[in-house]
Amino acid sequence: MSQPPVVECPTCGAPVEWSAESTFRPFCSDRCKLIDLGAWASEEHKIPVSPDAEDELFSEDFEPRH
Repeated sequence: MSQPPVVECPTCGAPVEWSAESTFRPFCSDRCKLIDLGAWASEEHKIPVSPDAEDELFSEDFEPRH
């Protein structure tokens, strides 16, 4: 049987075996998982979008801006 792949924890860089036994994968621990969650919650991490994307998504819900 082959070895499961090993990835780096996105928070601290520690090696993490990618298997069912790795409860917090891709993170090495609950602490690193919560640090990452906090970064998303405080908007340190963002998914890039064009400035007009939100206007296009909700354009039918609101009156047009002038």
